[in-house]
Amino acid sequence: MATAREKMEEAASKIGENKEAAKQIGAIYKFVLDGDGGGTWTMDLKEDPGVKEEDGDAQCTIKMAASDYVDMVEGKANGQQLFFTGKLKIEGDMGLAMKLQKLTEMIK
Repeated sequence: MATAREKMEEAASKIGENKEAAKQIGAIYKFVLDGDGGGTWTMDLKEDPGVKEEDGDAQCTIKMAASDYVDMVEGKANGQQLFFTGKLKIEGDMGLAMKLQKLTEMIK
C-alpha cells in the first residue's frame, strides 16, 4: 500500500505538470495527516502551484488519518463520506473544502 508521503510526492509532480489547472482552484490547503507515513504538507494552488512538506499558512486545513488520505486520492474513499463520519476535519474556508473533489481528481 502506498503511503501518504508517496501520494503527496505524486501530487506535487501532477500539480507541477498542470500548473494552469491548479491555479484554477486558486487556494492554499494544508493537509495534516496522522499515522504511519503522515506529516504536514502545504499545497499552494495559487500563483506558483506546488506542494511542500511544511506547516505553512493556509486558507483551508484538512486533518485526517494518513491511510484515509491515501484511500481518498486512490478513489477508495469519498471525501464527503469521510467528513460526515468524522474521519476528515476541516478548518478554515468551507467553500474551499468543497473544491476538494476537483483537487483529488487532478492528483489521482
